[in-house]
Amino acid sequence: MARKITRQDMREAAEKYKNWGKWGPEDEIGTLNYTSAEDIVAATRLVKKGKVISLALNFDHTGPQGAKSKYPSMGRTNPIHTMLRTGTDAYSGVLDKRGIRAADDMVVMPLQCGTQWDGLGHVFYENYMWNGYDCREVTSAGAQKCGIEKTKNKMVGRGVLLDVARYKGVDSLDDGYGITNDDLYGTAKKQNVELKRGDYVIVRTGMMERCQKVGSWDGYPGGDAPGFSFETLDFVKQTELAALAADTWGCEVRPNQVAEGENINQPWHWITIPIMGMTMGEIFELKELADDCAADKVYEFLFVAPAIPITGAVGSPVNPLAIK
Repeated sequence: MARKITRQDMREAAEKYKNWGKWGPEDEIGTLNYTSAEDIVAATRLVKKGKVISLALNFDHTGPQGAKSKYPSMGRTNPIHTMLRTGTDAYSGVLDKRGIRAADDMVVMPLQCGTQWDGLGHVFYENYMWNGYDCREVTSAGAQKCGIEKTKNKMVGRGVLLDVARYKGVDSLDDGYGITNDDLYGTAKKQNVELKRGDYVIVRTGMMERCQKVGSWDGYPGGDAPGFSFETLDFVKQTELAALAADTWGCEVRPNQVAEGENINQPWHWITIPIMGMTMGEIFELKELADDCAADKVYEFLFVAPAIPITGAVGSPVNPLAIK
């Protein structure tokens, strides 16, 4: 059983894994720097079938936000989609004076309500964000540093699926199961795939499929879940990955591996985002990709998933594409 994390453990981890200054004092994109132009060119050569697989949930009222959970939703709701003008309006002659019959619409949504990237302005370590910037750089006007728009020409490169659930011989890892370094490296070895610097590593736990199978998101947003244990900070550091994503709400194991009485929520986030500078993908839909990889035994692909460049945002909805 994993040892429970304390504040002292957090302080030691912050010093051990700190990447501040690694790409200069002005850097705002962190580990995305690991992917080179040569890496992207090489990734394009992985396309053999021309098959495009989306890793996104549809953004609509059936999403996971608002489902029953032991934990508060932090104000996140599913997208609210509204029509501004419709075909019914056109048919009835409404707005004909504008000289065109058409439909328009709008959406209101938290940027992290579905398949999304956690940006580097999303989580702070004490009073600091990535690269040592003061957390007060994120104001009511948005992130003045590390806004998601700084990544708009990133999130392209070699993607690697690590199907940990299939490696462990289960449809879904149990809630509360902490994925270990050995699980991640063992999965890569079993799949005969080599992890390389600058990769986009995507991990399947099977949890999303479990929820979809029973037709309920209850417990998914913020509830108990399988996910990365605190020790996998070593994996993030050793692999020099560009970004990491999973099919769960919050990537790390829940309940968190935190000692009783310690006021620490999502400790893995505290280190990966503000200390290591790692952009994190959450709520990725992986069944189609996992089935395709299992069928052709190819677990690497061209990955294309740029964030929407919303100025000052600390996260972004995304439609990640795996192209094989």
